Amino acid sequence: MSGLAWGRRFLVCPPEHFSVLYEINPWMHKEVPVDADRARAQWEGLVDVLRRAGAEVDVISPVPGLPDMVFTANGGVVSGRRLMESRFRHPERTGEAALFSAWFRARGYEIAEVPPGLHLEGAGDALPFGNRMLGGYRSRSDIGAHAALSAAFGVEVLPIELIDPRFYHLDLTFCPLDDRRAMIVPGAWDRYGREVVAGLVPEPVVLDDDEAAAFCANSVLVNTTLIMPSCTKRLGRRLESLGLDVVVVDVGEFLRAGGGVRCLTLALDVTLERPSPVRR
Repeated sequence: MSGLAWGRRFLVCPPEHFSVLYEINPWMHKEVPVDADRARAQWEGLVDVLRRAGAEVDVISPVPGLPDMVFTANGGVVSGRRLMESRFRHPERTGEAALFSAWFRARGYEIAEVPPGLHLEGAGDALPFGNRMLGGYRSRSDIGAHAALSAAFGVEVLPIELIDPRFYHLDLTFCPLDDRRAMIVPGAWDRYGREVVAGLVPEPVVLDDDEAAAFCANSVLVNTTLIMPSCTKRLGRRLESLGLDVVVVDVGEFLRAGGGVRCLTLALDVTLERPSPVRR
């Protein structure tokens, strides 16, 4: 495998205030308590695996009253030294956006704004594949925000409508592995989205429903190490045949809020470039 050109530096947020205090996706149930000590141990385990795989890890400080800030993937979309900031659909998370933007601004990033009236929930709904970007929409993000995303980064954004409420963000259904391969959950997309991905990904690794529901697509690749919240034997054999080293990390406490490994990380080393025009 050729691997990814990005995925070696991530932003994370300690789970000091993580809990399930509200319900904004099908996985969240307030009556099921989060074990804070276990969540902290799982988060530290994930960070340790990221570093051992060769990734750098930056940390943003958590803030009381924002339990989902731990899911840094939703903090924005990064390309080079520019951040497309987030605008969250649910009021419970709106306070996170300014904090993430301030963190990036303090480090010299240029901040691009989402147009008024539109929502875009960061890299959870915007994933690069080759020199394009896939943009998830419906449950959390709006397709209208894709034009701003394209303009901010100078790349084509291909829309994927998420039709299964269990998979409310794109990163629960799509995990890039290199320029030819990605783990995918096509049943979570509309017909057009399935056609887009079929034309974009020559060698898809299709997840079955149980693998999708176990958040297998919500994984992170660092060099040749694929860090996953879960993996079946079938899927593990397929991934290992591609030359990947599969490492399963227990993030069960975070799954209670509908987030796995990808949700807990925001890639900081993505650089997207518009393809050069073909000379004739």
